Amino acid sequence: MNFLHELKIAVRSLSRAPSVWVTVALTLALGIGANAAIFSVVRGVLLRPLANRDEDRLLYLRQSAPGFGAENMTFSIPEIGDIGHSLKTISELGTFSTLDFTVIGLGDPREVRAGVVDGSYFEVMGLKPVLGRLLGPGDDGPKAAGAVVLTYHFWRDSLHSDPGVLGKTLQLGSFEGSRPATIVGVLEPSVPYPVETEFFANVVTSPHHLSATMVQGREHRMTEVFARLAPGADLDAARAEVRAAYNSMMAEYPGTYRPEGRYKVDVSRMHDQINSKAKTILWVLFAAAGLLFVIACSNVANLILARTVRREAGLAVRTALGATPMALRRSLLAESLVLCGTGAIAGLLIAAPMVAVLSRYAARFSVRANGLTLDSSLVWIGIALALAAALLLAFVPRLPAPDGANGTALTSSGIRITGDSKRRLRAFAVTQITASFLLLAGAGALMKTLLTLEQTQAPFDTAHVLAINLPAMSYGHTPEQVAEFYREARHKVEVLPGVEHAATGFTVPWRDTIDFDIVLQFGMEGQTPENGKDWPRAWFRTVSPSYFETMGIPVLSGREFRDDDRAGNERVVIISESLAKKLLNGEDPLNRHISWTDPVIKFIGISGEPRRIVGVVPDIDDMHIIPSPAMTIYQPVDQEGWSSRMFVRTEGDPRTMVSTITKTIRQVSADQPVERVATLEDIRGQLLTPDRLNAIVFGGFAAVALLISVVGVAGVLAFSVSGRTREFGIRLALGAQPSSILRNVLLEGAVIGALGVAAGVMAGFALARVIGKYVAEIQVPGALPLALSALVILVAAVVAAALPAIRAARVDAVEALRAE
Repeated sequence: MNFLHELKIAVRSLSRAPSVWVTVALTLALGIGANAAIFSVVRGVLLRPLANRDEDRLLYLRQSAPGFGAENMTFSIPEIGDIGHSLKTISELGTFSTLDFTVIGLGDPREVRAGVVDGSYFEVMGLKPVLGRLLGPGDDGPKAAGAVVLTYHFWRDSLHSDPGVLGKTLQLGSFEGSRPATIVGVLEPSVPYPVETEFFANVVTSPHHLSATMVQGREHRMTEVFARLAPGADLDAARAEVRAAYNSMMAEYPGTYRPEGRYKVDVSRMHDQINSKAKTILWVLFAAAGLLFVIACSNVANLILARTVRREAGLAVRTALGATPMALRRSLLAESLVLCGTGAIAGLLIAAPMVAVLSRYAARFSVRANGLTLDSSLVWIGIALALAAALLLAFVPRLPAPDGANGTALTSSGIRITGDSKRRLRAFAVTQITASFLLLAGAGALMKTLLTLEQTQAPFDTAHVLAINLPAMSYGHTPEQVAEFYREARHKVEVLPGVEHAATGFTVPWRDTIDFDIVLQFGMEGQTPENGKDWPRAWFRTVSPSYFETMGIPVLSGREFRDDDRAGNERVVIISESLAKKLLNGEDPLNRHISWTDPVIKFIGISGEPRRIVGVVPDIDDMHIIPSPAMTIYQPVDQEGWSSRMFVRTEGDPRTMVSTITKTIRQVSADQPVERVATLEDIRGQLLTPDRLNAIVFGGFAAVALLISVVGVAGVLAFSVSGRTREFGIRLALGAQPSSILRNVLLEGAVIGALGVAAGVMAGFALARVIGKYVAEIQVPGALPLALSALVILVAAVVAAALPAIRAARVDAVEALRAE
């Protein structure tokens, strides 16, 4: 009998048991589809090559000072010169600085995020243009003409792939002035890193990059560094050489690199750096999909084993008639292939929409996930998983011996499950519970984190405050005119009906955490730092009058800033509560004086003159959802600093005021860009989105796994009950109460659940220890998620046992004995 004939028989046999066929196919479809979808995303994000030429030679440099809480720092121009001098393992360095330009010349004025790069950048990155040319060494220097290269997505999405943009002249405004620039090219599609940018500009377009503070300021750090390995060099050699150069630089400037900062530098491959945020979450998700596949296979194995036991009579007859074990296995394999093949087809059908969902999820962690689709080359993943499941299912059942000494003993009217079959059924059920527990515990830990974040109260009003980006329009305006615009716009918005207060400032809470995380050293009047230690550090913030009223922040003592706190008048500041307590030990801080002592202030235009403390406000950690003590110094924007953000507090829903506020601002300056209008509540919600997505995705996996496991446990117990009908009949005939039968079966379900939980706890801790050696971000769930997960599993196991238990308790003793 050929195998094709076996397949036909398997199809006919399964068609007589459609519920089994559908259940097995759908269960396997979930496991196979999830794994195919996850692998598509993992391959697209983590394994797919970059567009960059010879990407294995492309490196990324980063320095840090963990002693000062600076885990990721950019470089200054002097540092880049010292480190890059005479390197042998690195052929060239390329630099990149993030800068927001106000662009005039592309329709309405707009704020555009750009990368200011040197002439070596594109050569180091190994990229090429799709239109025009890229920037090169000829575009370096203060006398070069301003030049811009558009990113592909900006050219396609904002300029509709218009080839006529080449040669167009733009005005690029930044916080230190405006410069003309010509569009010279469009970059090929590539991964934007370290930030998503709209275009690249040469150094001459930014007055700040040409200033002495940028060129000579060793502590003025705002530049990313990329490098390309020299031919024949490897990463370890390059890392050692860069670290040696960095150590020599630190030894030459001990005052800048103080020992307590623990300064260090690292070199990594560009591909690894791009994937650093997504790597852990995607591999964990891949492991979750693997667990789901294990659960699905275990569940299906139970179904197949139960079906095989019920078909023992037929198998025994075939054995007695001379069928070999290989022939029986071939028959079982044919049936398994039909079941698993159907599951694989269904799995691949659901994999495509799953990829769309998961790619949107992964895009929160990596830009490489944008627009991913099911990788057609990964069809073999579904086929391989189906074959693996088919082989497993074909060899799970134990074949009957010719003398009936093993397997399942049958009578003409019923089945009796042997200890071996019962152990196998329970083993698969425990495996399902174990895997479900691992998923549920992980999802519980993520849910606990999310609940903690959601329940944390923001330190200011978020529901009634709008945040608006108002980038400076420096083209054709003096600095005084720019400052006057912000003052006039604030006053006009503040008197609008429905507006309670309006203010301007330098940063939007939670949204500007990367670009404007400015922490500076300062000194308190009458105090000096301890020997060998630096001055204390505080966050630097500039705000306008009414800022604290607008945000709903009380002034604990003293006063808010006033309109007369302007340049030329006495310099004043407001400090946070923790700063006052830490440095003054309960003394009244009002009218004491503070001075900025950080060396970087001379590079950013901040004076070191003393400033009188006129107020104290609560700690406002505007960088993190879960706030921590925040030493912060606020100073009036009209005395010194920058003001490109507006905050508006309204009586009702602030979203209804957006058009009115925008119109009012445009009345002050018709060309003023009004960008990224959102409530603080919405901005905070965006920061919580990755945690919400984690909880939803892993919670979904856990819910599906738990559902499959509950069905599996119920199936095992139902089959057990059907095999013990005669036993229950005898017990009832001898006087046993139905309640005792009920308790017996419920206890059996609880034992299966408890064994699964115990195995899950041991497996979870073992896996965490192994994975923790390679992935530092992995954390073991706390006691609460573990306890709740165990409780859910045990309750689910008892619930799954309920229906079979009720059926067992209702066995009619006379009918059961008569049937036997």
